[in-house]
Amino acid sequence: MIADVVSKAISTANPDDATGLRFRADSIHSAVADGRVAFGADLADGDLLDAALPHPGSVTAEDVLTSRVMIVDDEEVNVRVVRKLLQRLGYQNISSTTDSTRVLSELHRQQPDVLLLDVMMPEVSGFAILKAMQSDDALRAIPVLVLTAMSDRKTRLTALELGANDFVEKPIDKAELAPRIRNALIIRACQSQLRSYADDLRTAVRHRTRELSRSRLEVVHCLASAAEFRDDDTGQHVIRVGHFAKLIAHHAGLPQSFVDMIGFAAQLHDVGKIGIPDSILQKPGPLTEEEFDFMRRHCDMGNRVLSASHLSDRILFGTGDVEAADSSSTEETWASPVSGMASTIAMTHHEKWDGSGYPNGLAGEDIPIEGRVTAIADVFDALSSKRPYKEAFPIDRCFEILREGRGKHFDPQLLDVFLSRRSDIERIQFENRENS
Repeated sequence: MIADVVSKAISTANPDDATGLRFRADSIHSAVADGRVAFGADLADGDLLDAALPHPGSVTAEDVLTSRVMIVDDEEVNVRVVRKLLQRLGYQNISSTTDSTRVLSELHRQQPDVLLLDVMMPEVSGFAILKAMQSDDALRAIPVLVLTAMSDRKTRLTALELGANDFVEKPIDKAELAPRIRNALIIRACQSQLRSYADDLRTAVRHRTRELSRSRLEVVHCLASAAEFRDDDTGQHVIRVGHFAKLIAHHAGLPQSFVDMIGFAAQLHDVGKIGIPDSILQKPGPLTEEEFDFMRRHCDMGNRVLSASHLSDRILFGTGDVEAADSSSTEETWASPVSGMASTIAMTHHEKWDGSGYPNGLAGEDIPIEGRVTAIADVFDALSSKRPYKEAFPIDRCFEILREGRGKHFDPQLLDVFLSRRSDIERIQFENRENS
């Protein structure tokens, strides 16, 4: 049973991994199968241990012999017998107790690698100790060999159901004790190595995830700046809009994941400007009706650019290739959440609360909240910044214009949140000013 569990765990590990988990499941199967010596009776105890171990470099004889062994038996003579046998086998780190009431506290204190446990004890039985161990996360993984003079089926089944791993019958036979404790310690060492491997893997995954996230955000900023440099020499506008959008979302009580995401996604609100000619973007005077109609196209252009970025995310950051991405089997797994939100923002940040905006004339809460948030951030920064066609308005006039648009251009509640954070707004403007 134990060998089957270990076999399954080991079969999923990379056989060439640097953790050294290079042992075969059949080695453990053969060692555990009958719990007795199967390598030749003429071998010395140390040789026997080395012969039974899997490949060197995974679990060594030293690993096993220096493991922490704890003996629990209410009879002192039994403890002395087991201790002497273990010492003759080469075990060096042995502790014991005859007081069953102290076992759990001692287990917590010593954290042994294997427990040799008598079940028939006064005050607290071995069965009660097994049950308590199974309900304790800190003790559940400790392998337990039950020391018992009772070989009846009911006793064994009860012990197994309570979490025992194996049995050693009294009177204890050295030839039987040796492979059983050895096998339990090998499995314990393998579990420890697997946990260490899993911890290392989680650390590596977190590190790689941070790298990928950083790469994505760099792409976001570069793409946003590429569009903004067309009519803003510094590119600070998109940075400020991102900060303002994040400020509104945070103080509006939106989920933190939304707050973090909109801080980046809002920077891409005008990415569609890439497709607008310089003659329109940099025109110093008012736009003609035809020019304004063309300018409106930047919403749809941005939406299409950012929708296409879902595919590039799969190519750059996923595992799928172009053919897989173009196949009929559409997978949302590799679509970037930032790109998805940014696509919505690009399409809706010029919609107005009263339905008079563009490109689709959405009104009220039919406008996605990320679009409503970004509309406020974008208009405020456009008003307070210099552009080819205008000078920057004083901040008091910017707030006045926003108030005039309450319930018309802007979501009233979100606007109130923004207007209530004037000191934060001025700090963001100062920290991200044009000459910084």
